[in-house]
Amino acid sequence: MERQHLTRVALVLLATVTLAAACSSSDESAVPAPAAESVDVASLPAVPSAGCAKAATTPVTEERREVAVSDPETGANRWYLLTTPPSADAADPVPLVLDFHGLSEGATVHAVHSALSAFAVENGFAVAFPNGTGTPIRWNALPTDGPNLEAEADLAYVDAVLDQIEASECIDTSRVYATGLSNGAGMTSLLACVRADRFAAAAPVAGLRSPNECAAETTTPVLAFHGTVDPILYYNGGIGDLAGLLAGSGSLAAPEAVIDGEGYPAAARAWASHNGCAPEPTKERIGADVEHWTFDCPDGNDVEFYIVVGGGHTWPGSAFSKQIAAIAGPTSDTVSANEVMWEFFKQHRLS
Repeated sequence: MERQHLTRVALVLLATVTLAAACSSSDESAVPAPAAESVDVASLPAVPSAGCAKAATTPVTEERREVAVSDPETGANRWYLLTTPPSADAADPVPLVLDFHGLSEGATVHAVHSALSAFAVENGFAVAFPNGTGTPIRWNALPTDGPNLEAEADLAYVDAVLDQIEASECIDTSRVYATGLSNGAGMTSLLACVRADRFAAAAPVAGLRSPNECAAETTTPVLAFHGTVDPILYYNGGIGDLAGLLAGSGSLAAPEAVIDGEGYPAAARAWASHNGCAPEPTKERIGADVEHWTFDCPDGNDVEFYIVVGGGHTWPGSAFSKQIAAIAGPTSDTVSANEVMWEFFKQHRLS
């Protein structure tokens, strides 16, 4: 990989500054009503989108599609990439995953990073890679104390992307999910709060935010990943020396992690509290370097957290993450983020 390209791609790590507030815990104690069902969703009837009434379409792979929402900076229509599996019809609507890029990464690079397109075709679901705005390109997902017009613009764009895909493709609207990396994980966390009526589950990677934007009655099943030696978003809170890493003078060293301490484990516990789960998770060791937390939650409110011991600011199992190890830190192959999140998604649908 050419150094110039590597540097551009590595700027995804800048997303970390937008997620610093993610690590605060929530003091919400009310048990909200379930928003989704945790069952064998394959045995339940789908909710076909409007696109199921159309003739079967030809599968596409990362096809660029415009949506009639203007970029606030350029005025041009915004766009996304779409991959669909072999054509579905009204008898077989497919699930849909939206995968949000990190800051300065963009949809095209992130599609390579997460490699969800090939995985989606293999597993029979559609995946869209939305594209943010601004320079550097980003999602405006920071929590605020007042109206956030930029966030509202991104939320309107996401609504338009969903509306367009559901109108053109045969989608099971009860099985729409969100994931994303870093700044994209922040956007995913925000959607889990404010678009729980459209997303059946969420899987933030390297950047889970606490459910501070959620209304008390709003719940979404959440699965998250974070590495203990993340050199950018420190596991227990704080931000690393991104500028130094990009310049080649920074250190990959991260503070010694307290596995059940502040920061991202506290954010996972905050989601468990918000979703009405028992306070103490079951902790399971997977291989030599992954600890899996599973909270005992009401049906449809599941919360899980994968701690990658010795893992960096990476997408577990990603070959692309390994190529930027000098900036992002180590990538584990003990678990695959794609496989783990898809198994989680398959157990949840909107009721």
